[in-house]
Order: sequence, then structure tokens, then C-alpha cells
Amino acid sequence: MVQTIDAAVFQRMMIHAHAAINAQKQPINDLNVFPVPDGDTGTNMTLTIGAAAAEMRKKHYDTVGQAAGGTASALLRGARGNSGVILSLLFRGFSKAVKENETMDGRDLAIALDFGVAAAYKAVMKPAEGTILTVSRLAAARAAGHAREDGSFEGVLEAAIQEGQEALAHTIDQNPVLKKAGVVDAGGKGFLVILQGMLDEVRGLPMPEAGEEGTVPNDKADFEAVNVEDITFAFDTVFIVRKFKENTDLEPFRKYLNSIGDSLVIGEDDEAFKVHVHTNTPGSALNEAQKYGVLELAKIENMRTQAEDLAAGKHVQSTDDLEAVEEELEKSAGPVHADPEKKFGYVAVCAGAGLEAVFQDLGVDGLVGGGQTMNPSTQDILKAIDATPAEIVYVLPNNKNIIMAAQQTVPLCEDKKVIVLPTKTVPQGISAMLAADPDAEEGDNTAAMMEGFANVRTSEITYAARDSDFDGFAIHQGDYLALEEHQLFGTDQDLPAILDRLARSDSHQSAEFISIFYGEDVTEEQAQEAEKIFAAACPNAEITLLAGGQPVYYFMISAE
Repeated sequence: MVQTIDAAVFQRMMIHAHAAINAQKQPINDLNVFPVPDGDTGTNMTLTIGAAAAEMRKKHYDTVGQAAGGTASALLRGARGNSGVILSLLFRGFSKAVKENETMDGRDLAIALDFGVAAAYKAVMKPAEGTILTVSRLAAARAAGHAREDGSFEGVLEAAIQEGQEALAHTIDQNPVLKKAGVVDAGGKGFLVILQGMLDEVRGLPMPEAGEEGTVPNDKADFEAVNVEDITFAFDTVFIVRKFKENTDLEPFRKYLNSIGDSLVIGEDDEAFKVHVHTNTPGSALNEAQKYGVLELAKIENMRTQAEDLAAGKHVQSTDDLEAVEEELEKSAGPVHADPEKKFGYVAVCAGAGLEAVFQDLGVDGLVGGGQTMNPSTQDILKAIDATPAEIVYVLPNNKNIIMAAQQTVPLCEDKKVIVLPTKTVPQGISAMLAADPDAEEGDNTAAMMEGFANVRTSEITYAARDSDFDGFAIHQGDYLALEEHQLFGTDQDLPAILDRLARSDSHQSAEFISIFYGEDVTEEQAQEAEKIFAAACPNAEITLLAGGQPVYYFMISAE
């Protein structure tokens, strides 16, 4: 049995833990009970622990306390979704317990696990049984008991995992929703996979060889079967441009790049924008970009050459992959910090060009891309806050799975006061902004915004990502799902039919104002039909139709 570990072993444990959960990411995602396509627990926990693994690869620590502190800091900034935030809290408490330690034995580990559980429970307003909290608490309790008998690090960690596995098996009976679906808690499962990865490293076992997307270990692609001619656009092109001026409209540039390539992603802040695009004419892309600013850095790779080299069993010509280039671009752009120039500022999370435009028109300073399936990290939100030129910055998460990540920014922002309003939907965020008063006192403005979104009821139309028997509904993959306040309202294979049923619900029949935001997969004809359905079913309400452009949800509907 390994008695103690040092900083180097701890660093390797975190890297191994990331590889372990990355390999099981999809099975953990599949434990999600609700059939709606969402952020997915496995994905969020993998991305969160991945931030710590990246930190452990970059730096050398002299003591376990320093390594644990670096892990906790990276997890906090990389936390995604509620499961990721709780994971970061577990390690935050863990790091406090071993802050002064050069090494760690089993007794130290037991104390650290207990500190982690305390930190997580303290942060969760209404802790529920049958979750990652239950699993971590019982695992920590067993670790404490075992440490009194055997103080080896390996023995205590093994005992914690064994108890955690029993606790995980019982989660199916502690949560009615899990019991009906016949699955265990996804967050608890992810936590144990991480602990097991840590133990495997202590025992010298090899790391899983899963790819970034959680592919099956040892499942290698057959590069000889790759047809180079199937690569439509040959050059993987990444570059960064420093803008000539703020508020530059990049929409014409976006349309141009879409006309000469695909796989387009443009990220921007007030000072610069970063582009990733596949194209056959990278020179044209770079020349067009210089109409908007000064080119700072570019990286171009020939994907056809790479495919030919791989098929021939050769090493590809490029020695630094796209992720390294992206990291280099981020460093060159540097963080954007805005000194306070006004009293109030606003940051909102949303996805979709139409929704972004609505928030901008209402005075939002910073937009963070995200929502369902795309939970931004604490660091993503913190960057937007830092770039907002205000003394007090209101954050609108607009998704229940992003609220906790947003709340973690409050202690991290040193020169600005951050107020996170617990908006759970985009319509709630919009109503909050409509109620904002730039001339009010802080308390009055906060109260007005809280009241503004409190009476908003949100309905959504999406699709079933998997077959399910949920809450009395027999759901088939691809069915249209109607949700009211995140609760399943009904299902149908006919979109107009489910819209009509939703329009006749009590929340819409009593509404004075109804706003319908249609998504990126909805045609103009379908949107207008939805407007007609609601106008016919709700004759006393004022109906507004807006192009939201949001992914995942065909329609977001607010009722006031």
C-alpha cells in the first residue's frame, strides 16, 4: 500500500482523473434522465476537471498543498454546469485542508475529503439526497473511519471509493425520478470515476487512451480508408485580428467566410476577433479580414496533406495542433479589462444572433455564448465581467444550470461588485433588463429587476434526444417536447398540434403579453404559423414574434 504521495504524484493523479472521466463521458451523459438535449453531466465534469489537468501539465509544484491549491483554482474558473461547480467546491474544500502540507497520507486525505464535502454542502441552498453530494459525503465518512485503522493514502482512497460505489447504487432508491428511469445519479458516477482515476495513478496503472471526444480506448481510425477528395475545403485556417474600432459589425465578414468555406467560428471582444475556418483560399480570408483590423497572428494547415501522411503511416507535417494554436492566440489577445466608467453594467448569457441583438438593444454590455448544451465556464463569465466598464455588474445566467457557475465569479472579481440575478430562462433575462433603471440606487435597481422577471413564465418547444418513459409520457426519439417552467407539458409528432395545446394552457390563457422567439431550425413560414396559432388561442394577449436564432429550442415563449 502506498503510504504517502508528494506534489508530483498529485499532479499526475489529476491528469489521470481527467483521462478516466473523458473515457466514460458519454456513458455518464446517458445517465441523464430527462430526454431533452442538455449540457450533459459527463461533458460538464470532463471539461471542468480538464481545466485542472491542463494546469497540472503546465506547472511544477513543490508541495501537495500548492498542487491542490492550483487544482482548486483551475477548477473554479473552468467550472461548467451545476455538476462542474459542485466538483470545484469539493476540491476547494479539499485544498484548504492540505494547504500547508508537503505530502499527504491517508489521514490527511480523509480530512481533505471531509472539508470538501462541507464546502459543497455549504454552497448548495437545498441539498438533495441521491446526488453527488450524498455520494461524496458517505465516501468521506468511510475514509475517516478507515484512516483510524489504516493511515495509508492508497487504503483510504480505496475505502472511500468502495463506500461511494455502494452509495451510488442506492441513489436510484433515493430519488423518485432516478428510480423510475432505473439509473443512478450521473454526478455521483462522475465523481467516483474521477476518484478511481486518481487511485489508478497511485497504483501505476496506465491512463485510458480515449480521444478528446471520449472515443473508445484503442479504437483507432482507419486512415487508409480516408478519401482525400472528400475534404471539400483543404486549409484549416486560424487567425486573430486587432479591430480598428470597437463595435465593429462582423456580420458581412461572417457571410463572406461562409461563402468560401465551412466550419466557421468567430469569437470576439471589444478589441479583437479570432477566426477559425476551413477554406481553399486562406489568403482571401486573411485579405478580407484586414478590412476590419490589423492581422496579428495566423496559422494555416493543409488537411489534405495531413490525411495523405496519415494514410501512408507518416507523421503529419504540423508539429503543433490546433488547440495549441488557439491557446497561443488567446495569449496574444490578452485579457480585456475595463475600468469603471458608469454605475451599472450588465452581462447576459444567451445563444442565437436574434437574442444577442435583443439584449444589446436593452443595454447589455457583455454577452457570453451559452445556454442548453453549451454551459459557459466561470472563467468565460468572469472575462465578460472584467470587460464591462461599470462599478456594479449584473449577471443574467438565463439558464438554471449556469447560475452556480455565475455565482462563483462574485469572490473572484476584485475591483467590481458582481450581482448574479437567478434568471433561469432567456425571457426572464429580457424582462429583467426591461425593468433596469440606470438612475436608481443599487438596492432599488436590483429589486426592480428581480420583480421584473419574477412574473415571467417560460415555455419551450424542443425535441427528444432519446427514447424515454418520463413522468407518465412515453417519449420517442425525435418527438416534439413542450416544456412549461422546465417541466414536461406534453409530446407530439406534429409541431402545430403541440403548439396549439401549449397556447391553450392556463399560463397563456391568462397572459397579457406573449413573446415568441423562434430558433435557428425554424423556417419563417413555421414561425408565422406559430404566431397565428397563439393569436387564435389567446385573443386577449398581445403577441410578438421575434427571430431568436437559438439552437436546440425551436421556440421559446414568454408569458406575462
